[in-house]
Amino acid sequence: MKLSTLVTTVLLLLTGCTGLPKGIEPVTGFDKDRYLGTWYEIARLDHSFERGLSQVTAEYSLNDDGSIKVINRGYNVEEGEWQEAEGRAVFVGDSDVGHMKVSFFGPFYASYVVFELDDDYSTVYITGYNRNYLWLMSRTPEVSDEVLEAFKARAEAEGFELGELIVVEQ
Repeated sequence: MKLSTLVTTVLLLLTGCTGLPKGIEPVTGFDKDRYLGTWYEIARLDHSFERGLSQVTAEYSLNDDGSIKVINRGYNVEEGEWQEAEGRAVFVGDSDVGHMKVSFFGPFYASYVVFELDDDYSTVYITGYNRNYLWLMSRTPEVSDEVLEAFKARAEAEGFELGELIVVEQ
């Protein structure tokens, strides 16, 4: 009985980490081939696994099995060195819906939800399984003030707390 409770609890935790924040809808019509390539992190909510990093990029490429290889890279000024993490992303449902789960640590996956993506795939808004995670990514290392302000306005309208928002030094 205890083992089944443990297994159920672990499955619920893992499933909860790949869900959607209440009220957030992933984009439809998502084209993974157009999404591949390099993205620059423009802004993010602070969290431990990127704390202190600048010049952050994400590189997406296709794995042989159809999953997406993810390489996140950033410069840690305090340590004076680059840090890199390699992960794997797979679609939670249909591949034309911007909802993936990504793993950097073995069998543990977390949600990667694209909830805004412009038509030319030049900027994207991403969240995780809850509103503690938020990113603005761009194909270029800098965006206009208007793009950043539109991101902030949408994020606030979706219920994100932006007090800890970091504009990333590129």
